[in-house]
Amino acid sequence: MNRTRKAVVGGALAACTLLGGGIGAALLNGTANAQTSTSTTAAPSTAQPAPPSGQPPANFDPTKGGHVANGITEVLLTGDTADKVRAAALAAVPGGTVQRVENDAEGSPYEAHMTKADGTQVTVKVDSHFKVTSMEDGPR
Repeated sequence: MNRTRKAVVGGALAACTLLGGGIGAALLNGTANAQTSTSTTAAPSTAQPAPPSGQPPANFDPTKGGHVANGITEVLLTGDTADKVRAAALAAVPGGTVQRVENDAEGSPYEAHMTKADGTQVTVKVDSHFKVTSMEDGPR
């Protein structure tokens, strides 16, 4: 390559590098500004950041499900499955009240969160054949 051509190619590479750096800096600055923006035009986020030490957020409503463990999110049961889990749990805890039934993220296919007749709380674990496999005292 001749000297002139090398100078032109080198200058073009330098210009591209500077331009790319400028664009990258502008994007990063825009991202940083987006994080600190107080604009009210965007819809509020419903995602809740995980609080420290594995505790649920202060506004967590367990009656809506959503507990996450072992990479599984517990979801409220509906329909026939919910009815069968509820019936199995009520048979195991006579006089109890079912608060919610959901899939279980910690070992059993299903669970029912209940309040016993004496006011204490219990979680009833139910297998895929709708048989009670265990009960855990206290809130989770």
